[in-house]
Amino acid sequence: MEDMMPRRLAASLPLLAFPAFARAAEKGMPQLDFANKLLISQVVWLAIIFFALYLLLAQWGLPRVASVLDERARRIKGDLDAARAAKQTADDAIAELNAAARHAHAEAQTAIAGATERAKHEALAHASALDARLKADLDAAEARITAAEQAAMGALRDAARETATTLITRLTGLTPDSGTVTAAVDQALAGRAAG
Repeated sequence: MEDMMPRRLAASLPLLAFPAFARAAEKGMPQLDFANKLLISQVVWLAIIFFALYLLLAQWGLPRVASVLDERARRIKGDLDAARAAKQTADDAIAELNAAARHAHAEAQTAIAGATERAKHEALAHASALDARLKADLDAAEARITAAEQAAMGALRDAARETATTLITRLTGLTPDSGTVTAAVDQALAGRAAG
């Protein structure tokens, strides 16, 4: 605080150099000089203007501001009521949508379970039909194989009998007995099938 005083004094020294400033500083503040008649008239006019402004605002300005504020409050209340009603409608719609979604999900699960069950039964029936057809095809193939095997064995028996007869004839020059050759070939083929 002591540092501030020299600074103030240094700042006011140039002002004291002018005589008008020096007189004003000696008298005090002119705004508070109540001996001055001009000050009293200024105070009276200030009071009259203040009173006129008060009447103007009280009679015309403030009622308009109050009506605007009332209208605004009424509009805000109406908007809030509309927003609450819209929110309630939206909440009801969301609840209805959730219920419909749960119902649709349950129906979909039921439909999926039914379709899965039907598909299982159809697949089982198809598999049974396919199994029966494959068994029939397998039996027919086994029959054809057995027939082909018997035909091949017959052809092999005939080829072996003819080969044995031809070899014996060429080697010995004699024609062998066909019954003996057939019995020997049958015995050789039976020994091969068993071994």
